Amino acid sequence: MGLQDTFDYILFKNPIVTGTAEVVKIATTAFPNIIFKPKEIIQTDKVIMSPALTNLVHSGTLFIRLAGVSGAAAVVLGAYGAHAVYPKEGSEERKKIYDMANKYHFLHTLALLGVPLCRLPILSGSLLVAGMVLFCGTCYYHALSGNTQLRGLTPVGGTLLIFGWLTMIL
Repeated sequence: MGLQDTFDYILFKNPIVTGTAEVVKIATTAFPNIIFKPKEIIQTDKVIMSPALTNLVHSGTLFIRLAGVSGAAAVVLGAYGAHAVYPKEGSEERKKIYDMANKYHFLHTLALLGVPLCRLPILSGSLLVAGMVLFCGTCYYHALSGNTQLRGLTPVGGTLLIFGWLTMIL
């Protein structure tokens, strides 16, 4: 028995394959409409979106675009922070602050994508954007410059982020 005969036996002539083929052949001839149902032609009409859904889709484009810009900025700032040269004094702490700011920046950028689904998208989105600028921006500034002058605005930004999340449930 050659190689071709072996494959022929395994794929086509063994008792399991021939028995299965016989069962399928008998079932399809005995019950043709049960196993293979004839295709029904269904005519579809145009679906017209309700005005509320149309308004929802168009109302959030500003925040989706802001999320796109913010996401791109978060990637650029993340790459910059990974390669930035920090002074030796306090560099570990400043690197942690920068990484935390970048993580929050990414997280709240994703949250901006959900803003159009809220009942108060302008309020939620505005609070999230302002919170990101004040919280993440001051953390980035402190981590890169070492200047603590704007650190007083960081808790304000964090509070705005919290309120942004809370307005999503209203």
